[in-house]
Amino acid sequence: MSKPQHVPVLFNEVLEFLNVRPGATVVDATLGLGGHSSGIARLLGGKGRLICFDRDPQAMELGKAKLAELKDELGDAMPEVIFIPNAFSEAGKELAEGSIDGLLADFGVSSLQLGEAQRGFSFQQDGPLDMRMDTRNGITAEQVVNQADEEDLANLIYEFGEERRSRRIARAIVRARPLHTTAELAQVVAAAAPTIKTPGGHSIHPATKTFQALRMHVNDELGEIRTLLQSAPRLLRTGGRVVLISFHSLEDRLVKDSLRELAQHGEYEILTRKPVTASEVEEQQNPRARSAKLRAAERTGKVFTEIVKQKFPRPVW
Repeated sequence: MSKPQHVPVLFNEVLEFLNVRPGATVVDATLGLGGHSSGIARLLGGKGRLICFDRDPQAMELGKAKLAELKDELGDAMPEVIFIPNAFSEAGKELAEGSIDGLLADFGVSSLQLGEAQRGFSFQQDGPLDMRMDTRNGITAEQVVNQADEEDLANLIYEFGEERRSRRIARAIVRARPLHTTAELAQVVAAAAPTIKTPGGHSIHPATKTFQALRMHVNDELGEIRTLLQSAPRLLRTGGRVVLISFHSLEDRLVKDSLRELAQHGEYEILTRKPVTASEVEEQQNPRARSAKLRAAERTGKVFTEIVKQKFPRPVW
């Protein structure tokens, strides 16, 4: 299996805010290609523990290979590594309360997923309309595009893509069905809606928001994030930290509101009053980092209040 080009975003900032100590237990909830995990592992040392989640089987295998190479380099200085091939929403079921010192989640789509045509994530390469992060389960984008009624399709494109032309696009999709490939879908959307210009004068492909919406719907991305945000405070020890990287407004709003709510009840101390963004140098070297926003918080010792229990109900163990 070839190794895709991958640069982890906000790498130094992640390690700074996680405050990884030798011998600690840290969760990388989005292993991906192992970029962040490799940096965390170096800091944990031989007595530490790194727990890696990823629901994408291909990403998990590549991440394992990356960390195996690091083990060859570090030897006894390599922490214990546990791989859990599940979505990060399962963390509350897989891990014990108060068992970890840090948790990282990078909610972005990986270069692996975007770069392979057969995954169907990008309109820049023609491939099947799949878009599933976990290719073992769930509905595909092709099923959604060809089976959803026009109103539901318009609503999900508007909600998850923040696309104001959603009704026009949904109507065009329904008229063009059946659609089977990313190129077919992109052509239909482009014909139904003009190219978008940003305030800076740059062009955005008219299918960008529709593809985002379908991907988020297929993978229940916001639902996954909500579940992780609910579980994280219970998993962290006092003084443990959570570091979360979002790439668009819907994700960032969920993260911001959750951290703020828990901070108001004394569960967290927020470490980032404003989101941390990439430097100009990083943006030039890694354009993907331009939309990344990092927020972090530290777990206090306060016990959950009944109000917070009601707002963030305990998951089924």
